[in-house]
Amino acid sequence: MPDTLHTNALSRLTALLGDRLVTSDADRRLHGQNETYYPNTPPDAVAYPETTAEVSEIVKICADTGTPVTPYGAASSLEGQHLAVQGGISLDFARMNRLLSVSPEDLLCTAQPGLTRKRLNEDLRDTGLFFSVDPGADASLGGMAATRASGTTAVRYGTIRENILALEAVMADGTIVRTGSEARKSATGYDLTHLLIGSEGTLGIITELTLRLHGLPEATAAATCRFPSIEDAVNCVILTIQSGLPMARIELLDHMMVRGFNRYAQADLPEEPHLFLEFHGSAAGVAEQSAAFREIAADFGASGWKEAVKAEDRNALWAMRHSAHYASAALGEGRHIWPTDTCVPISKLAEAVTWAQTRAVEYGLTATIVGHVGDGNFHVGLSVDPEDAAEMARAHDYTHALGEMALKLRGTVSGEHGIGIGKQDFMVREHGSAVAVMRAIKQALDPAGILNPGKLLPPA
Repeated sequence: MPDTLHTNALSRLTALLGDRLVTSDADRRLHGQNETYYPNTPPDAVAYPETTAEVSEIVKICADTGTPVTPYGAASSLEGQHLAVQGGISLDFARMNRLLSVSPEDLLCTAQPGLTRKRLNEDLRDTGLFFSVDPGADASLGGMAATRASGTTAVRYGTIRENILALEAVMADGTIVRTGSEARKSATGYDLTHLLIGSEGTLGIITELTLRLHGLPEATAAATCRFPSIEDAVNCVILTIQSGLPMARIELLDHMMVRGFNRYAQADLPEEPHLFLEFHGSAAGVAEQSAAFREIAADFGASGWKEAVKAEDRNALWAMRHSAHYASAALGEGRHIWPTDTCVPISKLAEAVTWAQTRAVEYGLTATIVGHVGDGNFHVGLSVDPEDAAEMARAHDYTHALGEMALKLRGTVSGEHGIGIGKQDFMVREHGSAVAVMRAIKQALDPAGILNPGKLLPPA
């Protein structure tokens, strides 16, 4: 038995969970997979809790025996946050996947962490409300909170951080705490809700979320257009945001990403930089927004305007956008994708995206660029062969240079993917002495270091 799962822990967890504690090679390997280039990292066992009380008991056993605990949702994280890099228990929330309550009058709901965002919106369909955060993947709500997810609609509705009112969480000693409330604001105590959001499971394990909802818009329209250059497309976005136009989505695709979509989804798009757009509001408001954007875009040489008003056409458009990871892989002929993201002030966006595109060519890397550029966030997908040491070294050097560039522009090394395994080297560079404060918080809340060890904070 591996040192990270002591016999005492195994027997006690088996007594608690029965056949919901799984040690088969197949299940362990499944939970060691990821969407990117990290090697398979299987846990020693997989636990499937059904209640918060069970999560609490699991964590108490792990705390007693020094067993690492790694929360596991939909496994869609891109920096390996769900990987049990130090062994121990993978805590799979697949059975904690219910919508617990909806309060239409208060525009909120409460859900368990294993519920995915698509399933939540299906469950909300008859209420006239929707949950706005859309990171692309059908991520679990708990994972979205833990990694501070963003997405295509953040430019209008905000990130997951702005759309969580309260949490229930299990701390490192098994204590169950509740943070926040159903009130829209509070002036009491430390803001533990937002401390846990984005902590990547290193401070507490989220077991329940109270979420802000939004009314479904009366009218919705999507559109695409293309530009002569990446600078033209980005400068169009900058002016659109500075003009106060209430865009629901505004996504940038460089010519390489378009090529990937053409290969993966037979999109038949001209291989030039594109913007994918969406407008929400009344019928008249959507028409006004669309016309105002077209006026701005015309000044930057936009062409090929196409609108999608029918729901099936809009859904097809965004399904293609959400397949960017797999389209990048298709462009790289099935190789692994090394994804990375940065976020910069909107005024620096054209400089950052142009730098990223040009430097990838200089490094000899096949790269796609796509991004939620309405809030300064963009993603680069590098095609890599993990067995090719030289190529992996170039990819490492490129992503490091990209992060350094973002920091020089007063941005951040990640606006969405988080730190996980891959970006710990940047933490001191970005946060300086604040990392010592983060370590003190981690030590206070998880002194034995059992909660998702090896993530977010670099070794001291």
